[in-house]
Amino acid sequence: MKHIYLLLIFCSFLIFNQESVAQLASAPARGSITGKIRANDGKPAAYVSVQIVENNRKTSSDEDGNFSFNNLKTGEYTLKTSFIGLQVQTQKVSVAEGQTSTVDFVLSENSAQLDEVAINGYKTPNEKPANVGKIAIAPRDLPQSIQIIGAQVIADQQANRLSDVMKNVNGVALGANRGSVGDNFYARGYSLGSNNIFKNGVRTSIGGFPEASTLESVEVLKGSAALLYGGVSGGAVVNMVTKKPKYEYGGEASMRVGSYDLYKPTVDVYGPISEKIAFRLISTYETAGSYRDHVDSKRFYVNPSLLYKISDKTDILLQGDYLKSDFTPDFGIGTVGNKVSPLGRNVYLNTLWAYNKTSTATGQLAVNHQFDDNWKLNVSGSLQSYNRNYFSAERPFADAAGVAKRDLTRSKTEEFTYNQQVNLTGKFKTVGIEHTLLVGVDADQSNTTSGNFIYPGNNNATSYSYGNINLLDPSTYNTRSDIPETTVRANTKAPIYRFGGFVQDMIALTDQFKVLAGVRWTFQKTPATSITTVADGSTSKGTAAGTSDKAFSPKFGLIYQPIKTTSLYASYASNFIPNTGTDIYKSPLGASIVDQYEAGVKNDFLDGRLSANVTWYRINNDKFAQQALFDANGKTNADATIKEFSGKTASDGLEIDVTATLVKGLNFIAGYSYNYMRYTSTLAKQTLKKEDGSTFDVGGIVEGERLVGTTKNTANASLFYTFSEGAVKGLKLGASAFYTGDRNGGRNTNKLGTSSGIIPVKAFTTVDFSAGYAYKKFTILGKLSNITNELNYYIHENYSVNPIPPRQFVTTLTYKF
Repeated sequence: MKHIYLLLIFCSFLIFNQESVAQLASAPARGSITGKIRANDGKPAAYVSVQIVENNRKTSSDEDGNFSFNNLKTGEYTLKTSFIGLQVQTQKVSVAEGQTSTVDFVLSENSAQLDEVAINGYKTPNEKPANVGKIAIAPRDLPQSIQIIGAQVIADQQANRLSDVMKNVNGVALGANRGSVGDNFYARGYSLGSNNIFKNGVRTSIGGFPEASTLESVEVLKGSAALLYGGVSGGAVVNMVTKKPKYEYGGEASMRVGSYDLYKPTVDVYGPISEKIAFRLISTYETAGSYRDHVDSKRFYVNPSLLYKISDKTDILLQGDYLKSDFTPDFGIGTVGNKVSPLGRNVYLNTLWAYNKTSTATGQLAVNHQFDDNWKLNVSGSLQSYNRNYFSAERPFADAAGVAKRDLTRSKTEEFTYNQQVNLTGKFKTVGIEHTLLVGVDADQSNTTSGNFIYPGNNNATSYSYGNINLLDPSTYNTRSDIPETTVRANTKAPIYRFGGFVQDMIALTDQFKVLAGVRWTFQKTPATSITTVADGSTSKGTAAGTSDKAFSPKFGLIYQPIKTTSLYASYASNFIPNTGTDIYKSPLGASIVDQYEAGVKNDFLDGRLSANVTWYRINNDKFAQQALFDANGKTNADATIKEFSGKTASDGLEIDVTATLVKGLNFIAGYSYNYMRYTSTLAKQTLKKEDGSTFDVGGIVEGERLVGTTKNTANASLFYTFSEGAVKGLKLGASAFYTGDRNGGRNTNKLGTSSGIIPVKAFTTVDFSAGYAYKKFTILGKLSNITNELNYYIHENYSVNPIPPRQFVTTLTYKF
């Protein structure tokens, strides 16, 4: 069924493309308008908005004051210029088929006045609404922290992966990288799983490492977002925003090359198909080696999209993307005696034939309708297919002598996900009080099929030992090169269903006092898995019982704005986290309710050229599930799947965001975060007696110990400056620094003393330097990353120890057309 849906979407693109080709072939040549905008001292006026009144098409002048409109029918048009704080100017211009009309504007202000107005009119990060908030409310009016990393930062830093972008978001840190096949981000102490990562507002898979170089922006809504999305952890939600079609012809082609045989060509083309239909097509191919021996990757990405403006009030956006990402699974240098092994950064321990092949296909359709100036409706649907084919050795953790087992893992996974959303937003007044209302319902369904493999040459066993290796003896690494035969014994299907509805209201009691209140009801059902045996086609249920959870997630916030540029807020929000196992009565265990308290201040200084926000939070889970001590009959319980809510966790933290555009051409972002996530109450160590007289020990995690994967302190700073005048016009210089503080690898210490234990990891800082030059339509930008050649590690549990990249060089040559 999923292939049918994907085929329909693909055919839609083909149909549109065929229609567009036919239209272009048969339609008469259309006309164009070009022009230049100057200040009254003759200097170019950049970033002035120009609009065609008759069809509401808009563009802006470039740095040289030039603008253009293409694909225009014959007729007379009215052009209108606008610039914050300046007088509007209009001119009439006639357009003929196949001809270009020219019209110039001279503004009444000089260039110095324009620069001043540009700075004063600049929208600060506290003023720009984010898609992740689902409604056009300025972040200054929200009692929650939001951070947006835009396309300029992504391009300046030459980011390739989502993890490259997330380094700029304080409070979010890469906690681990298991086998180099998946990033594991932590925010405010909580792991951001697949439920917390979105693309254009829809949950998405990150198994193949999403392509970041072609994104428009990455939005991060920190803290609890359960009200808007449901079923997410308390740390943050991340929304990747893809680039959209434009009604002006343009695009760019680029080539990125770098250390270790990195080659990455990219093409981005956009423009109108007709007056109402516009397209965009982005594609990139990447092949790369690695600073790690025998590790390489190949990626192909394509992102087509169509925008259809049915009328001034209604539009339809169809988007699709496909990512094929094949790369070598790599568990790094492993551990010896529960310590980071002494091997060099390049040493590879996996089999030489190990592979991880993934593909992700997505289709999204969104309909937007503007009823009037106050009310808007959005209806969207999406589907996604993710496939993974994996065969590798795993878990290189060795004893004190360096000896480690080399066991193989063979898996095939297929995930298919649907999502539907309806959001209604509106503004109205009651007894003079202004309301900004958001009402929504959403649902998503996912089905994951996992193959269970056997090894025919090993008596049809479900596991395979590939022999031992000695991490301290390289001669033992590649004693075998054969690939064992495997076949699927059974397929396990695991469905999940979610549904929710919510209402949120921003109430402006006065210009200074505002209240945000909302509540969501969420239902989540996880049926028992279905296991189909390949040999005879028989089907059985999994051993784990199906579960269903439902919960209300309220949110309440107070905002006080003593002056226009300062906002103070305090808020409370809750969300639920589903649990596995059953209670003592064998009923599925209910969800844990997590409470978050947040307070902060958001400031804009220097007429908006500098923004500084500070946030404090505390997140409590007073319903942490642990093994129950006694069953329903009061007898000793030795079953770890029978649980009770007897534990607690807490997460405290502080975040600081700074963004600055002090002068034209300068962009600066910086941040700092502190987090302390720990267990505050767990089972005490004790010995219990079974009915037969035998004994067993129980005990929880040691209280107060920082959770594995969480980072105590993070900090980042990035500064880029582009010269716009003089002999060095077009020169760009930049530097970025990223600090990752102390953290724990390994496994948290338990009170029984049976845990393998903590692997402490020290803090590290990497510094990157960038330089580039733009000349006419060409731009070249180079970056030297980790210039001090810092060595550190990301550790997953006690076996996947992945060194950070060494000093590297990358450069991108771009041609814009």
